[in-house]
Amino acid sequence: MKIMLLGPPGGGKGTQAKYIEKKWNIPQISTGDMLRNNVNNSTSLGIKAKIHMEKGDLVPDNLILAMMEKRLHEVDCKNGYILDGF
Repeated sequence: MKIMLLGPPGGGKGTQAKYIEKKWNIPQISTGDMLRNNVNNSTSLGIKAKIHMEKGDLVPDNLILAMMEKRLHEVDCKNGYILDGF
C-alpha cells in the first residue's frame, strides 16, 4: 500500500498518517523529518543539503529525491509507506 497525503499546513495530514501507520503497520515518511535525519546524521546527502540550508536556500529537488529514493528502499517500506508532506 502506497499512500500520499496532500493538504495545507495544519490540515491534519500528520494526524491521519499516524492513524494509518498504526492500523496498517506501514511507515510514515515525512520529507522534513527525513531531511533533518540526513543532516543530523551527516550522511553524504545530508552534508550537501546542509550547505544549501546554511545559505538560506531551498534544498534542491534532486537531493530530496535522492534521499526519498534511498528511504523507500529500506526494509520497513517493503509492504508500503505513507508520504507526508512530499
